[in-house]
Amino acid sequence: MTVAAFLAASFIVSLALTRLLASPRATFKIIDMPNARSLHARATARTGGVAIVTAVLFATGALLVLARTSWVTDVARAAALDIRHRDLLTTLIAATLLAAVSLWDDRHEVSPAVRLLTHAIAAAAVMEVGQLTIIGFSLPFFGVVTLGWATYPLTFLFIVWMTNLYNFMDGMDGFAGGMTLIGFGFLGALALAERAAGLGVLALIVAAAAAGFLAFNYPPARIFMGDAGAVPLGFLAAALALKGSRDNVVSLWVPVILFSPFIVDATVVLIRRMLTGKRVWQAHREHYYQRLVLAGWSHRRTVWVEYLLMVSWGIVAMLYERWGDVGHVVVLASGLVVYATLAVAVGVVERRRRGLRQLRNAG
Repeated sequence: MTVAAFLAASFIVSLALTRLLASPRATFKIIDMPNARSLHARATARTGGVAIVTAVLFATGALLVLARTSWVTDVARAAALDIRHRDLLTTLIAATLLAAVSLWDDRHEVSPAVRLLTHAIAAAAVMEVGQLTIIGFSLPFFGVVTLGWATYPLTFLFIVWMTNLYNFMDGMDGFAGGMTLIGFGFLGALALAERAAGLGVLALIVAAAAAGFLAFNYPPARIFMGDAGAVPLGFLAAALALKGSRDNVVSLWVPVILFSPFIVDATVVLIRRMLTGKRVWQAHREHYYQRLVLAGWSHRRTVWVEYLLMVSWGIVAMLYERWGDVGHVVVLASGLVVYATLAVAVGVVERRRRGLRQLRNAG
């Protein structure tokens, strides 16, 4: 059996479970009712994360079991050996814990303190047991900058922030599912190109599970992933980024570039809310993608613009390691310019919408 067989298994399990959970006849239901902060207008199931996580665990479990036989290829066997190591194994266990607590939160709603405590435990587990930390990062013309005493606090903040920002950005049909398919897909391809079998196959298994979910989450969505999907996916993005960086598969800048459409939007909005004295963890509709939809763009139009952005940065990330210091500076500087331009463009769309509304009201 090739790696493709396990990716197909992840896709099929996710597709079948998502279809089942999205059905009005589903016995297990958690319904997301529209409210003042929602972008959707009808009651929608939010159990898609159950399908994604189940598919990832099923495909990974099958890989680990079958790798002990003669039925799998060398690449699949090498991936299984890597996944059995304590870094990736701890990552999967911690992600499953986060999914379970988040599913309970979806159904019964736990306090922010309990959620953050769970995120902290998962982060501490991959740092201590899995030994995944940001020891240093590369700066163009300066080489690798070591963090010293700041290694643990910065790694902890990185993991917890990535875990939460994925949840913050899961607010539009097809958005988080698309970021998972594209982001983890590019990361998996890059890892396999560098012969990091465990990292590559696990990332592609996650991407395949997202593809199965996306079939029913694409606008107009029949199901959302909910916290049970968004939280563990954000955590996995952080942990796999750390794994790739620590093992010198890719520099930390590569996964940051890959997931930058989520990282930049969520971080900028968080900082802006902090500076204006708003409650940081309170649900809102201030993210740039939300503002576009509120300004009159359809979910499909908005999400396709986001997909184009994700794929563009994915291509840049694949080429990043091949360029020298000058190229790295150009990429990072271009990122600042592109996202600043996009922020201005969203403001222009909003002003045009207000102008048209005022003209209609005047008429």
